[in-house]
Amino acid sequence: MAVPSTTARLEPGVARAFAALCLGAVAMGISPIFVRFASAGMDGVPADVGPFASAFWRVSLCLPLLYAWMRIEERRAPAGAPKVRFSKASVFGGIVFAGDLLFWHLAILKTTVANATFFATMAPLFVVLIVWLVLRQQVSRGTFMGLALCLLGGAALIGQSLQADPARIEGDLYGLATAFFFGLYFLAASRARKTAGAAQVTFEAGLITSAILLVVALLFDTRVVPRTAQGIAALLAMSYVSHAGGQGLLAIALGRLPAVFSSLVIFLEAIAAAVFGWAILGEALTPVQSLGGALILFGIWIARPKADTPGG
Repeated sequence: MAVPSTTARLEPGVARAFAALCLGAVAMGISPIFVRFASAGMDGVPADVGPFASAFWRVSLCLPLLYAWMRIEERRAPAGAPKVRFSKASVFGGIVFAGDLLFWHLAILKTTVANATFFATMAPLFVVLIVWLVLRQQVSRGTFMGLALCLLGGAALIGQSLQADPARIEGDLYGLATAFFFGLYFLAASRARKTAGAAQVTFEAGLITSAILLVVALLFDTRVVPRTAQGIAALLAMSYVSHAGGQGLLAIALGRLPAVFSSLVIFLEAIAAAVFGWAILGEALTPVQSLGGALILFGIWIARPKADTPGG
């Protein structure tokens, strides 16, 4: 599947796209807390829904909002603009995003949040490798340097909380699978944005993802419908903040920014997770973690698209 070039010239609107990408990363960074409340139970309270059901509700609850956004987007589109419904890229994006969420929710429940977050942030590595080795597109030296710094920063930020426990190997592997599928989603969404707006891509992919997750939840989960106020609140927050907010803002950004660079910015999820852990759970932020966050920011800056070259 062809994807846009891994680099792009700066142009009007890129700053807004970058801001949307950063906000989207933060919105996705808080999702582990919502998953824990909805699927793992808290303070001895049994889980409200199973892991696959929570993934289904995460995507499906906000579909009406995404549909309304899509209709507004269509009304604002230029007259005579071509309309491509459910392109191959959108459908593929919905399929791989279902895989991403299935493994992500399993990883959060089968290993520590720190381990799950660390391995899931490997998505940019898969994006770069697929673009470079499979699609045979040029990747700039700045991108490789930025990726290396972001990986080091992610390890420093979360590494102190990582636990090398054989009992959690399964969950760690789920985290790696999450990264692989999320990397594929990046490339698919970037391609889909060439023929459709951000709202349409997010809604269509979400519709495909919801259908897949519903089947899986009905087959493998014993708890599909939430029964407590805490569970309902967690699912609504996960759907509207982490999915509609996170994925919607990501789709907006991918209309302007290269997929490879955008994937690096998602390392901000790790920073957001650490900050939310400090603010909500009272977890301390160490100097090493602060250095890790700085390395991620520096890596993103190095890999940024350059205005004076065709690639960057």
